[in-house]
Amino acid sequence: MIDPGHLRTRLLLQQPIETPDDQGGVTRVWSSYGNAWAKVVPLTAGPGVEADASGATQNYRITMRANFSLTLQHRLVEGAKVYQIVAVRNSDDRRYIEIDAQLRVQ
Repeated sequence: MIDPGHLRTRLLLQQPIETPDDQGGVTRVWSSYGNAWAKVVPLTAGPGVEADASGATQNYRITMRANFSLTLQHRLVEGAKVYQIVAVRNSDDRRYIEIDAQLRVQ
């Protein structure tokens, strides 16, 4: 069980809104629909950055109260940081959700 005092990072929850474009594709914009206090912890020690052809990513574990229904389509924003959700699961007591997320390093 987590101590609620550890939820110190304020995150903005966003969901994608896709609209058809004239080319047969879609245009995606992000709509904010809530705020949540969370515990944000890097998963690796040291630099902990993995690089691929599109840049580098840092992995995080994010814990927040289970007040919202999140999917892999959503994202979490902290100022200029945008966390892409990789996995979502309930904690043992189902009062919190644990999120595996990636932060793209530019």
